[in-house]
Amino acid sequence: MRSGDLVVTLQTKTEAADQFAGKTEILMNAAPIIIPAIAGDGSLYPMEKLKVHTDGLFHLAVSIFIFDGDHMLIQKRASSKYHCGGMWANTCCTHPHWEEPLEQCAHRRLSEELGFSVPVRPRRVVEYSADVGNGLHEHEKVTMYTGRADRAALRIAPDPREVEDTRWVTRNQLHAEIAQNPESFTPWFRIYAERYPDLSF
Repeated sequence: MRSGDLVVTLQTKTEAADQFAGKTEILMNAAPIIIPAIAGDGSLYPMEKLKVHTDGLFHLAVSIFIFDGDHMLIQKRASSKYHCGGMWANTCCTHPHWEEPLEQCAHRRLSEELGFSVPVRPRRVVEYSADVGNGLHEHEKVTMYTGRADRAALRIAPDPREVEDTRWVTRNQLHAEIAQNPESFTPWFRIYAERYPDLSF
């Protein structure tokens, strides 16, 4: 490796670290978000969201998948997100607040992130564990919710602080894109697509 190449690599890592530090500082300065973590005996206890991810604690989560026929709505996470910014994910994924009912959480985040609400229903509960970059780790017990919408009539109004872009994809399109550019998709979404290739969430 040439010395010039090494300098470029070090600069890139420094810039990435500075960027993450800035995002973390914003989170730490904001009001703490308390979410349900899961103890070894299965009971829930309150824990600050960032600590859950820095320590890799097992916790509750919600993932939402909105379909129109064979098309599924996916979102590109805002680049400013503290992890997996700029990556494509399912319609919406989030954590319930402490003592917040899961379905209420699903409706809340659909509205907050994408500006719409449609009926959803629970489909299955899954567990996964994955590194999400910048020293953070997700270990989640996820309740999956699905819903239906008419993509021609649905008005999507993303919050730019949360969502950079949205689009509808078919199963074949999704698998082809993940195979070609896996780094463009969040770790959990790749896990979901591998476990449920027919998108039967």
